[in-house]
Amino acid sequence: MVVRDAAGLAWVINLGCVDLNPHPVLAEDLDRPDELRIDLDPVPGITWSQIVDTAEVARGVLTDHGLTAWPKTSGSRGFHIYARIRPEWTYAQVRLAAETVARECEIRAPGLATSKWWKEDRQGVFVDFNQNAKDRTVASAYSVRPTPDARVSTPLTWDEVPSCDPAEFTIDSVTARYAEIGDPWAGMDDATGSLDGLLALAKELGPAEKPPKGTGRRQSTMPLIEIARAKTKDEALAGLAVWQGVIPRSPSCWNRPTSSWTVCAAAARSGTASGQPPARAAGAAPVAEPLEVDYDPWAAFRNAS
Repeated sequence: MVVRDAAGLAWVINLGCVDLNPHPVLAEDLDRPDELRIDLDPVPGITWSQIVDTAEVARGVLTDHGLTAWPKTSGSRGFHIYARIRPEWTYAQVRLAAETVARECEIRAPGLATSKWWKEDRQGVFVDFNQNAKDRTVASAYSVRPTPDARVSTPLTWDEVPSCDPAEFTIDSVTARYAEIGDPWAGMDDATGSLDGLLALAKELGPAEKPPKGTGRRQSTMPLIEIARAKTKDEALAGLAVWQGVIPRSPSCWNRPTSSWTVCAAAARSGTASGQPPARAAGAAPVAEPLEVDYDPWAAFRNAS
């Protein structure tokens, strides 16, 4: 759907879409973005003041390389910075430019900003550059987010950033704010820039560190055993209790339980899974055994067919 007027927006909203997440391209050229997007994503323990400090660092990197930075709250825990660019570069080039912003932020503010991809390697505010991949989207300006106070992803001026509080921008307050001050991003379309400076910096910095090679998938430092796949949390925990009563099952089983257990809702239809991140016995491999509870949410559909 391409929304070009109020009627199109009303049509989208009538479908129940509240949080709008557009791609960084114009409909006329889907392969060449006209925006570079930086998503500041805090790790646990990071304060809001650290996020806005990182935003200022990112602004400096963009400005120093010929781009105008436009800030907004994400409406959630993070912060967004956009830069309008001429639609002359591919997604791969835009992503490389954004990654270069992240790396330069880490160089300028070590300990405050990080470009590390794996969560366990991050120390500080993650300068997320991967939102510039072709299949990724970001909450639009003025999108209402699914929070109890209906926060809004709100464009700001840079003068507002140091003291901004995302809790102040809600569905109740932002309309009045817009009526009073207008749109802080009003001049955005007239501030298109070039990626030449960032791409030159990318060559200067050299290739970024890549994840370790292996099977092509991330090697988990905390493997999981699935114990039960149940329809409800209580059923999953009951299956877990049965499993705990028969540890260890065999010499090749995980050698000891830990105190950390996870119960999570399944992504496909309904269901709940229960498992643990255990310690592994030296030289042993886990033996696949039947789940204590094995709920199949699709069974009724298969039986009906």
